[in-house]
Amino acid sequence: MTILIFFIAHWFLSLFFQTFFQHRYAAHRMFTTSKTAERVFYLMAYFFEGASFLNPRAYAIMHREHHAYSDTEKDPHSPHFFTDIFQMMKATIITFRDHLKRTKDPEARFSGNYPEWPLIDRIGSSILSRLLFGAAYTCFYIAYASHWWMFLLLPIHFMMGPLHGAIVNWCGHKYGYTNFDNNDQSKNTTPFDFLMLGELFQNNHHRHPNSANFGTKWFEIDPVYPVMKLMHWMRIIKLRKAF
Repeated sequence: MTILIFFIAHWFLSLFFQTFFQHRYAAHRMFTTSKTAERVFYLMAYFFEGASFLNPRAYAIMHREHHAYSDTEKDPHSPHFFTDIFQMMKATIITFRDHLKRTKDPEARFSGNYPEWPLIDRIGSSILSRLLFGAAYTCFYIAYASHWWMFLLLPIHFMMGPLHGAIVNWCGHKYGYTNFDNNDQSKNTTPFDFLMLGELFQNNHHRHPNSANFGTKWFEIDPVYPVMKLMHWMRIIKLRKAF
């Protein structure tokens, strides 16, 4: 039971900060916040994403490219140009690494207006940090795993961030229904998206990329949006009007 609780907690906390901080804040600037709060969110994203921490700058640039070139040959991760999800993940990792190491100059329109913290960016993206987090997860499993099959969950901990992205980009542009004609293949994979915290409302999101609420129909519940509304009410963040 301890291992399952740990796994579920890591899944949702890692996913929450990826959608809240890297996606909704870094890539889309759906809200504003103080520098102090931004640094707190930065540290929490690093801690909860752990071994698969995603550099906010690299994430923001790649995601903006995805929106601009959705489901075309220039899309860094459209499932319609790869034979399987593993090939898509490989291409995504290469593109992300290019932006992380700044070996690829992005278009000017994709640059800027994203959070950067050089110290945490260097630490979080370092091999040593990823290995230490991986070792910590392994030690936890050694201490608390009660069955051998539980160790099969460890690789998911190591690749949590990229795995979340792969599920969203593959399923969200391949399976489901549409509310809008966005001139791409974006789909709402499910009307009850709790497992991916609203990220699988891709058709809605591509229609309204700056809206903090990924649900548009009454039955489409984005679990992160009420949390953001509460933080807005508490003046931790200030939600921007969608345009």
